[in-house]
Amino acid sequence: MKRFTTCAAASLAFAFPANATAQDSAADPDHLEELQRCQIISDDGARLACFDAAVGGMVAASEAGEVQVVKKEEVEQTRRGLFGFTMPKIGFLGGDGEEMKLLQSTITGVRSIRRGYILTIEEGSVWQLSGVPSRLRPPKVGDDVEFKKAALGSYFVRINGQIGVKGTRIQ
Repeated sequence: MKRFTTCAAASLAFAFPANATAQDSAADPDHLEELQRCQIISDDGARLACFDAAVGGMVAASEAGEVQVVKKEEVEQTRRGLFGFTMPKIGFLGGDGEEMKLLQSTITGVRSIRRGYILTIEEGSVWQLSGVPSRLRPPKVGDDVEFKKAALGSYFVRINGQIGVKGTRIQ
């Protein structure tokens, strides 16, 4: 549990350095809001001057590490990597109401344990399958795997379309 807390705290600190800085100083301007205000100015010269000032502020904030532009693909990759952890409802990590309930991936590592397996998937997360029935074919590197959210923090794990087994994310 301590490792999870440390990883989650480090992930959040890395993902949101600008957020903490912006909250500390209430005088920080909202750079996007400044750009939007410039759009409604009808005089060309005044609008250009407004955009120059707003963009200058945005560039300075970006260079200072206060603002960071993130591509949608990077956000999706981060969400996939954090699947299985309970995260706060923060904007692009799922605070917008759309929570990931299913993750499809590929197995990159398998380790056998007593009555189960430890799986590593291509996103880098590590999962433990417990109470695996004997009729389940052993998972192999390269197999497709599907994780579906279940009750009480566990997940329903299906490997290559076989019967599902209970699993939990351990790293």
